[in-house]
Amino acid sequence: MNRDFEKCLQNRNIVAQEHAGELIPSELEAARGDLAWASQSFEVNNYKWSTVQAYYSMFHAARALLFAKGYREKSHFCLKTAIQALYVDEGLMDSKYISDFDTTMLLRETADYRSDYSPESAKVAIENAESFLAKTEDILATNHLLARNGQKPRP
Repeated sequence: MNRDFEKCLQNRNIVAQEHAGELIPSELEAARGDLAWASQSFEVNNYKWSTVQAYYSMFHAARALLFAKGYREKSHFCLKTAIQALYVDEGLMDSKYISDFDTTMLLRETADYRSDYSPESAKVAIENAESFLAKTEDILATNHLLARNGQKPRP
């Protein structure tokens, strides 16, 4: 098992969550909503908020993935670590998505805490969020359908 994920479990920054699957629809709705707001903010040249909103779209999509595995996070770092351990390390998701998550988290922190942002960085954040959300929806839909048929999900 991934050592960082083990630490997150030990420190209770990732915890088992009973009925976590019931929270997936609202997380996906939040992810879609934040992505829509990110695009709207971008259109009116509000690149800081566009970047922040794009990251939160990814955050909510990642939470949906985590809920699908029966866990809840208490840290952004541990959320990323859990997605790495539960999806990338298991061959369900390409490592590109973790790299994009990491990049977008850094762009959000830089925009939010240092007021350092640009149209280019906001565009990257939105593109990453679109891709991450699409992959999340694909994984969740595929896993649901395949699980009913007793098949393994695709990467």
